Amino acid sequence: MSEEFKIEIVNPEKSFLVKDDVSEVVVPAYEGEMGILKDHISIISFLKPGIIKILSKSGNESYYIEDGIVEFKNNNLSILTSSIFNIADMDKSKQQDLLKQAEEESGKEKISDQSRYLIDQKIEVLKTLN
Repeated sequence: MSEEFKIEIVNPEKSFLVKDDVSEVVVPAYEGEMGILKDHISIISFLKPGIIKILSKSGNESYYIEDGIVEFKNNNLSILTSSIFNIADMDKSKQQDLLKQAEEESGKEKISDQSRYLIDQKIEVLKTLN
């Protein structure tokens, strides 16, 4: 019996990725990293800045996201995000630009605790990519 399920990642520009041979996906949910396997219970959760890891027969992939929503239902995983980058294709200058922007945002005086938390998460993740 197949242990695979389908994933679709969508950003504002297009359907970013569709795969049918996924065995596991790890997403950066607010509750912590969440691993999703076939027949996982139905979920809907918000995503924080972090790395999405996709394990499949056609190869493993990792993507950096800044936000999003994840939904898993009937062995279909949907991820909606406004910003996603394939780590394998992400050059150092893009990474440094994102880190610089996040550090500038963090330096602002009038910033909510929630915004500060998200910016700190973004900075932490981007520094680990170096």
